[in-house]
Amino acid sequence: MMMLRLQTRTGWLAIACALSCISASLAAQPGDTPFPGYRAIDMTHAFDKDTIYWPTEAPFEHEEEFKGRTEGGWYYTAFRVDTAEHGGTHLDAPIHFAEGKWAADEIPLSSLLTPAVVIDVSEQALANPDYRLNMAAVKDWEAQHGPVPQGAAVLLNTGYAQFWPDRMRYMGTAARGPEAVAELHFPGFSLEAAMFLHRERGIVSVGLDTPSIDFGQSKDFAVHRYLYSHNVIGFENVANLNSLPATGAFIIALPMKISGGSGGPLRIIGLVPAP
Repeated sequence: MMMLRLQTRTGWLAIACALSCISASLAAQPGDTPFPGYRAIDMTHAFDKDTIYWPTEAPFEHEEEFKGRTEGGWYYTAFRVDTAEHGGTHLDAPIHFAEGKWAADEIPLSSLLTPAVVIDVSEQALANPDYRLNMAAVKDWEAQHGPVPQGAAVLLNTGYAQFWPDRMRYMGTAARGPEAVAELHFPGFSLEAAMFLHRERGIVSVGLDTPSIDFGQSKDFAVHRYLYSHNVIGFENVANLNSLPATGAFIIALPMKISGGSGGPLRIIGLVPAP
């Protein structure tokens, strides 16, 4: 297991301190965060009838089982949900594309509570839906902000979250079924950048605001296969990346803990330094 390390200890110590005092924070005023010095950003799209799934997957279902007053006179609601593991804001576990690697319930917390860096490629990606993060963009980012820290999540802001839940604008097609996969157009990571970030920077996760870490026209899912074979996890369909700074934020990414799961619905939160 890769140990979580930061270039500086200050940020991690701040989070550790915050976690240790959560119980004392329960008496705080509404709207306060239990993480001193940070404000929370919800990076999750809500699950509903409009949630975007891969063209071959069935849509999200939320079926009412009971809603109203019980025979005893009190109000009660209960619903049943039906969802694929990979749809909406979700986590990809390494086993999704790499035999013998972590399943959803095996991912250590050190890969789910991490510092985050955001690489903004929205200008390039909005001009070219088949854009892939390349080494030139990574080097440009590092020239401005310094090397990507070891143990970090690298989040790619493509600007596509603004199109949610318009399937045509978000993923290039509103069609469904196996034939629709060939019509997908949206940005992702390049294999070259993914290999560099893993080998040279020791990242633990990647994420972005599109349906896949591989770009829409990928035929071999090379980024999935490479990163997941090294137990680097993925977050897809992430929201509000434009609310995170390039550096200095942390994420808490907690998926449904499905035993043996290849992924699952994800509630991901950004912790951003307060002004």
